[in-house]
Amino acid sequence: MQETLGTAVITGASGGIGALYADRLARQGYDLMLVARNGNRLQRVAAAIRAQTGRTVETVTADLTIRDDVARVATLITDDPRITMLVNNAGVGATAPLVQSDVNAMSAMIALNVDTLMRLTYAAVPGFVERNQGTIVNIASIVAVAPERLNGVYGGTKAFVLAFSQSLRHELADSNVHVQVVLPGATATDFWDIAGLPVQHLPQEIVMPAQALVDAAILGLSRKEFVTIPSLHDTGQWDAFEDARRAMAGNLSTNKPAARYRAG
Repeated sequence: MQETLGTAVITGASGGIGALYADRLARQGYDLMLVARNGNRLQRVAAAIRAQTGRTVETVTADLTIRDDVARVATLITDDPRITMLVNNAGVGATAPLVQSDVNAMSAMIALNVDTLMRLTYAAVPGFVERNQGTIVNIASIVAVAPERLNGVYGGTKAFVLAFSQSLRHELADSNVHVQVVLPGATATDFWDIAGLPVQHLPQEIVMPAQALVDAAILGLSRKEFVTIPSLHDTGQWDAFEDARRAMAGNLSTNKPAARYRAG
C-alpha cells in the first residue's frame, strides 16, 4: 500500500485548473476526493489519475450551487479524518458590465464563489485544527485587487475570498494549518467561454496556460506562501501594497472624525 500525504479535496475538478491540481497533487502523494457537477467528466479525470499514479481517487458528483449538495459535500469533509487539504477551486465568472448582467446570475455566482467556499472551509478547518495539520487553498483572482478589470460582482466575490483568507490565516497563525490564496490572472481555460468572452478574444500576452498557473501555485504552496500571484514578477509591489494596508489599519477607527470632517 502506497504511503499517502492524506486526502486532498478539490472542487471544480472535472476540468481546467481543478483537474490539473488533481493530477499534480496525486503525483506528490495525495489521495483525492474530486468534486464536480459533471459526473462523466469527473469519472474520466479520476480514471486517468488512478491509472497514471496508482493513488486512491474518490469522486463526488455535486452541484455546488445547490445548498443540499453543498451540505452533503461539507458532511463528507467533516466526517473524514483522512482529509489534509481542501482546494476551493469551484467558481464562475462574468465579464459583462453590471448594468448588462442578469441579477439572478449574479446571485448564483455569489452563492458559489462566496457561500460555498465559506461553508466548505468551515467544514474542513475544525478538524484540521484538532489534528493540528491541514492546508486550505482558496482560488481567488487578480480582480480581488483590480475589480475594474471585469464584472464588479465577480470582483467582489474574489475580494471576499482574499479577505476571508487573510482573516483565516490570522486566526490560524498559532496552528499547523496553512492557508494559501491564489490570485490568477487571465488563464487559458473554459472559464472565459462560460463567462461570455472566449479566451481567443483576449490579448495573448496576458493569458497564462493553465498548466503553468497550477505549477506556479503549487510551487508557491511548497514555499509556504500565503498569497501566490503567478503573473506578478515584482513581489515588492505586493509587499508595498500590504505594507500600506497594514500601516493604514491602525488609523481606521478613532473616537472622532478626521480634522477635515470637523465643522468650522
